[in-house]
Amino acid sequence: MMREVNVGDKLDQYLLTELIARSGMASIFKAIDQISGATVAIKVPYLQFESDVVFYERFRREEDVGRRLDHPNIIKVLTPRHKSRMYIAMEYVDGISLRAIMRDERPMRRERALDFARQICDAMVYMHSQGVVHRDLKPENVLITADGKVKLMDFGIALDESARRLTWTGLSTTIGTPDYMAPEQVSGRHGDGRTDTYALGTMLYEMLTGNLPFEGSNVYALMRAKTSEDPQPPNRFVPDIDPHLEEIILHAIERLPRNRYQSSAEMLEDLKDPERVPLTGRAKRLHPRSLQARRLRRALMVSLFFGSLAAIFVALIWLANRYPAARTTPAGQSFRGR
Repeated sequence: MMREVNVGDKLDQYLLTELIARSGMASIFKAIDQISGATVAIKVPYLQFESDVVFYERFRREEDVGRRLDHPNIIKVLTPRHKSRMYIAMEYVDGISLRAIMRDERPMRRERALDFARQICDAMVYMHSQGVVHRDLKPENVLITADGKVKLMDFGIALDESARRLTWTGLSTTIGTPDYMAPEQVSGRHGDGRTDTYALGTMLYEMLTGNLPFEGSNVYALMRAKTSEDPQPPNRFVPDIDPHLEEIILHAIERLPRNRYQSSAEMLEDLKDPERVPLTGRAKRLHPRSLQARRLRRALMVSLFFGSLAAIFVALIWLANRYPAARTTPAGQSFRGR
């Protein structure tokens, strides 16, 4: 009978030596490949998900895409000799997430942020050339090694354009992480390479300003803002931000895909030499509605509503005092007093 695996267990050719992390659906272990002697990482789903058809398709997609991709900035997925259960064997990367770095560095130094963005974009150029769109690029899915090398991971909702059959049954096309989802994902479309461009533009925005381009009191308000409002210009948070970098960011996060960079290679060229990027005044053309303004409008509406109720109540009291109800005699004749 199958059970949850733990440190010290042997999983086929791998000896699990350390628990690296647990997510809502899987555990990731550090392990030793007892055939090659190499240190690897093993991602094992929890038992309750192994029989879930939707989860299985996502897990299989992540493994299949990972095996095909071979780039220094993408975690390599390995092929075991034999698999007795569902898991993914990957190269082991000793690093921390970009999210952890961003928590400590708000905002991040310009050159450091640019270096990370260039490496991510270089990986995007490669995977797009292979017909793969990540669709869930976010700081949690970017590992940074001690020497500053970027490693992209988690291709669970990737779109593989080379696949003969796209298995979307039971999978929502809007899955992703709201803060980094492109407007077309919010609207339920699959997206293309420009969807990843939008996510990278959002991450660069956050690295350089310590904030996100859109605010929302909840996930629905955030998604609505992405599809109907302009972002806050980066200079709102960092007044002296390099206008060339601001131009790159705003070009990448244009609401309509046709107005964004049309390829990741085009964006990479600008990231390599921001100073040559022509300034078009994108920031000046924005008309964002801030969360503070929305809250103020909501507060005014509430105040008007309760103010109207209070006015009606006061008016009713005045009318009652001004025209008191007539009292009647037993014979039915009304009088106001004796």
